[in-house]
Amino acid sequence: MAKTFEESLSELETLVSKLEQGEVPLEEALTTFQQGMKLSKELTDTLKKAEKTLAKIMNEEGLEIPFEEGE
Repeated sequence: MAKTFEESLSELETLVSKLEQGEVPLEEALTTFQQGMKLSKELTDTLKKAEKTLAKIMNEEGLEIPFEEGE
């Protein structure tokens, strides 16, 4: 089952905290860093998709059109 955005964010925060403590062996730190980078990319992709979805409005014919600031 796929993790929710919040679960992935929590996992990333845990990994960052672990690395910040500085008491992780180098090999483990590298693996943890790689996991964190993967999670960061997944979270960024999810946010970009959500932003695109929210940045659309419906016109009178029910067609989605991009939302333009200032309208």
